[in-house]
Amino acid sequence: MRLFLISCALILSAVSIGVAQNNKIELKPEEKTEGFHILFNGCDLDQWTGNKTDYTVEEGVISLVPGSGSGGNLYTLDEFDNFILRFEFQLTPGANNGLGIRTPLEGDAAYVGMELQILDSEHPMYKDLKEYQYHGSVYGIIPAKRGYLRSVGEWNEQEVIADGDQIKISLNGEIILDGNIREATKNGPADGREHPGLFNVKGHIAFLGHGSPVKFRNIRIKELKSK
Repeated sequence: MRLFLISCALILSAVSIGVAQNNKIELKPEEKTEGFHILFNGCDLDQWTGNKTDYTVEEGVISLVPGSGSGGNLYTLDEFDNFILRFEFQLTPGANNGLGIRTPLEGDAAYVGMELQILDSEHPMYKDLKEYQYHGSVYGIIPAKRGYLRSVGEWNEQEVIADGDQIKISLNGEIILDGNIREATKNGPADGREHPGLFNVKGHIAFLGHGSPVKFRNIRIKELKSK
């Protein structure tokens, strides 16, 4: 236990001075100045709640290795309204997960909150999906551009800006979605389903398991002023 605590202290020390280390958290000096803070400290899931059985911490990474169920969901303890979220993720072949935002702790986050798809979009098993079901899309609402995921097994960098009704997503430095959820649904959601939580003012951020091994790291957030 003592060695584990020392390891955590070393990781957090690396964060505070912005030193890059493999599989350890790095908060860039400019991000500290801009007001970002860490959502995952690289050592434990103390800032999270939900399925802490299938989501585990290994070498500074959150790893989802599903058991007999679907993998379940992992939620932040805190709620957020408007924010800039940055994180990295690593997919396995055919991987399917999701990023829930402004979601409550119960219910299907794609409908009681908002789900931003995390998916190995180019896998053959997904060739017949609707355009709003591929990676980066506001699920069932706004489709994202395709073709910017790195090869399976490589780390991807993603930024999500949620500012009121405006959602902007960048993947590996390319903007793949920039849309307004209210405008997108003025004639009804694209998937024809009810999304009662789409306009939630605030809620939890979550990783939404769908039975696939996925990894996450370097999760940091900057809260924006409420409109």
